[in-house]
Amino acid sequence: MINVAVCGANGKMGKEVVKAVNEVDDLTLVAQIDVFNGQFTTIKDAKNSVKFDVLVDFTQPDSVYENALYCLNNDIKVVIGTTGLSDIQINELQELSKQRNVGCIIAPNFSTGAVLMMKFAQMASKYFDNAEIIELHHNHKKDAPSGTAIKTAQMMSENNDNFTTGNCVEKETISGARGANSYNDIHIHSVRMPGYMASQEVLFGANGQILSIRHDSTNRECYMPGVLLGIRYIASHSEFVYGLDKIM
Repeated sequence: MINVAVCGANGKMGKEVVKAVNEVDDLTLVAQIDVFNGQFTTIKDAKNSVKFDVLVDFTQPDSVYENALYCLNNDIKVVIGTTGLSDIQINELQELSKQRNVGCIIAPNFSTGAVLMMKFAQMASKYFDNAEIIELHHNHKKDAPSGTAIKTAQMMSENNDNFTTGNCVEKETISGARGANSYNDIHIHSVRMPGYMASQEVLFGANGQILSIRHDSTNRECYMPGVLLGIRYIASHSEFVYGLDKIM
């Protein structure tokens, strides 16, 4: 039996994680942590009261890093679904995880379909020299671009060093019109609008053809199989993992 704590338990994703953990036989929910009417208000409070094997973090971009530092420094294995971590912060958590020999999973997206979309985009990047990413989320998402878009661009950049091949010299008459210029000149465009849940489209272009790879999430339940996979994996492993694709 794996004892699980959920941080951000009263948030939209946190509530789904609580429900998912309660519905399976091999996991036991022992702590619901949330600053708003949680069983515990801090990870430290929960740690001092109950024993748990894995903590799942679905909190906020401005608190996830400190939460992760506390967990790793206190031998708490952690599954992080909160996005907004910088590359520097991720590298620091990776080093700390290795130093402390405490398992840590950071997954920009827990949907198996989204992970496959990212893998397909990585494969396609070998054959196209031009690509851009459009990510679309609800208007309450605080970070932009999304962690999924950032991870996708990183994966694509492993196979190509310039995704604006042949483009003319550009001038933005309105700043930001071409989106954020990320890894190896992959432009990322972030849309925030009510009506969307989470969607991403990766566009590849070449002479005479366009390839579009798209994934749409219509509810938060679709992330739960991936969350449960992460919990079960890290409960028996001590390494650092960035991306659900590494354990699927």
